[in-house]
Amino acid sequence: MKVGLLVRIEARPEHADEVEALLRGAQELAELEQGTVTWFAFRENATTFGVFDTFEDEQGRQAHLTGRIAAALGEIAGTKLSAPPVIAPVDLLGAKVS
Repeated sequence: MKVGLLVRIEARPEHADEVEALLRGAQELAELEQGTVTWFAFRENATTFGVFDTFEDEQGRQAHLTGRIAAALGEIAGTKLSAPPVIAPVDLLGAKVS
């Protein structure tokens, strides 16, 4: 794993449960992506969610950014999120995987 994405998602309070459900369901989609090595969705507080995923290379990262999970987030951005998702590309410096 050489590169990753850190995504911060801020839901509108009345839609937080729907955003959680979308992220839980997105795991299935992530498992189908050959270029995605790891994928984690998390909830930070009542309305703040996030995703952290890793890829072997830039090609895998770009495929993910144009894939079905990104499209689903784009579809709900204007109605269920209080702001567009903040997507930060990261370079991995180290990892421990058991």
